[in-house]
Amino acid sequence: MKSGALLRLSGLSLLWGSVFLWIKISGYGFSPVEMVFVRLVLGAAVLMAIGLSRGQRPPRDRTLLGHMAVAALLGNAIPWLLFAQGEVTGSSNVAGIISGTGPVWTLGAAVLLGSEKRLGAARILGMAVGLLGVVLVAAPWSPGTHASTSSVICFVLGAVSFGSSFAYVGRFLAGRGIPVFMLAGGQLTIAAVLTLFAVPFIGLEPVEWRTDSVIALIILGVVCTGFAVLLNTVIITKDGPAAAATVIYLMTVVSVVLGAVFLGESLGWSVLLGTAAVLVAIALLRRKPVDKPAPQAAATPAGATPAAAPAPAKGLTAGAQ
Repeated sequence: MKSGALLRLSGLSLLWGSVFLWIKISGYGFSPVEMVFVRLVLGAAVLMAIGLSRGQRPPRDRTLLGHMAVAALLGNAIPWLLFAQGEVTGSSNVAGIISGTGPVWTLGAAVLLGSEKRLGAARILGMAVGLLGVVLVAAPWSPGTHASTSSVICFVLGAVSFGSSFAYVGRFLAGRGIPVFMLAGGQLTIAAVLTLFAVPFIGLEPVEWRTDSVIALIILGVVCTGFAVLLNTVIITKDGPAAAATVIYLMTVVSVVLGAVFLGESLGWSVLLGTAAVLVAIALLRRKPVDKPAPQAAATPAGATPAAAPAPAKGLTAGAQ
């Protein structure tokens, strides 16, 4: 791998892996709803500004806007609120590990939506191993565990919602001609509006204007949500989707390391084994089923190679958890 590609992958892994650290620190001064709303507004402002400066324009088709609203709900408003709420009583490294199970839920949702017809033995095993990783990290058998039951529930539900959003975007929005920054920025904008409706009911708490919380929230919104999507786009364009997919592995490890180093979070045997299980699950889930060879009668002309089955469409993510 070239040094430029390695630098880009390392940078994005650090940005998205640090999201859970910044969420934890932001939570010292802001309620989950306040935090998520500000994060969405900052991230949307960055992405929309980049898109508009490049001459991109948001879609006006009502059907596409409706699909974007569903994607915003599944991929941003719901999971980000759940992860922020979970980190009130749970650790950032547990949040990062369980977030890594997103591909498990993406594949499950893709099957339900009809985007994936076959799973294959490796993927089924990957889903099982990913769920095992969640159990190991939660460690329900251990008294005084590093994660409360309520926080684990929030993290798992958030990962399910976030993972499902990828399948939804791939099914209903990818390949529809929406400019990438208008898709991501528009999704964040819609999510901000949806979150705003929740503020009067569950978000009106006094803000504690701590310097560390304010700085963490600005980094979370501008850098880890806004500019990180720009970097992700550059990686996909220059280095390819396969390279971009490796960020999922790296960000999981980064979240565990940062939580231990800066927040003193536990790295017990169940956390380490759970992390390993999630990484193995991600690797297995990336393996596509091998199609059986076509009958000889349907062989391609001499010298030609059969066309590969198209990969499921992937939408541009609007930021990590």
